[in-house]
Amino acid sequence: MKLRAILFFLYLSISSYAQEQEKSKFNWSAYIDIYYQYDFNKPSNNNRPSFVYSHNRHNEFNLNLGYLKAGYADSNVRANLALAAGTYMNANYASEPDLLRNIFEANAGIRLGRKNNLWLDAGIFSSHIGFETAISKDCWTMTRSMMADNSPYYEAGARLTYTTNNGRLLISLLALNGWQRIKRLNGNSLISWGSQFQYKPNSRVLINYSNFIGTDKPDSARQMRYFHNVYSSMELSDRLSVLIGFDIGQEKRLGSVGYDTWFTPVGIVKYKATNLFSISGRVEHYNDRSEVIIASNTQNGFQTNSYSLTLHYLVRENAMLRVEARSFKSKDKVFEKNNIPANSNYLIACSLAINL
Repeated sequence: MKLRAILFFLYLSISSYAQEQEKSKFNWSAYIDIYYQYDFNKPSNNNRPSFVYSHNRHNEFNLNLGYLKAGYADSNVRANLALAAGTYMNANYASEPDLLRNIFEANAGIRLGRKNNLWLDAGIFSSHIGFETAISKDCWTMTRSMMADNSPYYEAGARLTYTTNNGRLLISLLALNGWQRIKRLNGNSLISWGSQFQYKPNSRVLINYSNFIGTDKPDSARQMRYFHNVYSSMELSDRLSVLIGFDIGQEKRLGSVGYDTWFTPVGIVKYKATNLFSISGRVEHYNDRSEVIIASNTQNGFQTNSYSLTLHYLVRENAMLRVEARSFKSKDKVFEKNNIPANSNYLIACSLAINL
């Protein structure tokens, strides 16, 4: 009887432990980013310029991004599902079917082999391009750069990723439905491709190269697009960090053997005054003379500089309050002020972002 009782006790203990281990493989999270923004050009429809896709409403309190996320991960399998809402979702998912417009993330992956960090993931996931994401709290500035707003935030397809055991090198190869598309463009039969190479020589330096090869046009036009993104972040000291990035893209000119080119450099400096307060300054330029990405309908196309200054206050480890001032100056009158064309734009914005 004693032996049977002992065995029964061991069974209950092992069963309870197994259930706890299984539960620990699931994780739940949430994120919310509330903002207020005042555009001194006072747009009549309260929308920021058309090339702005994140924090894009004027003179109102609004939700930029809020999501609920469920995840599962063990040593060989992982999956994520996040449903979201906000002005970011409204702007970026406008071309997607109604049933897909609230899917922030939906992907599953398997490890290929037991002794290496080689994973195959498929579904909808964050873009492999750029140093900024839709999650403002994780970025160096409150608002997104023109570079980020006009390159993919998300993508759908399959991704093969290898990471070295020491975590210093990451290599990804991707097959995609297109340039920030879940539903492939009607009339386009081509799969798009991408790759990413990320290297961390030490804990203070990160170097990244990403690209995109494909088209965002139907087969009748067959305008191939080649896009390259390079950036590096460096911690110069415990308080001072620098981030520099450069994008360049080319798209085949319709009815010609030539290509139209656009490019954008950006630099950000961040200074950590205390454990709670930090400040970051950004300077950037977007040059799309041929209006491949941003249509301005002006003589010189879209050629715009932007400067910003952001104050960060870490309320709690999971909560950040920010205030940002930003200016834009364009070669042509690509903005509107009181319904009159203008070549400059100024704003001030604040946000409270919390992740749970």
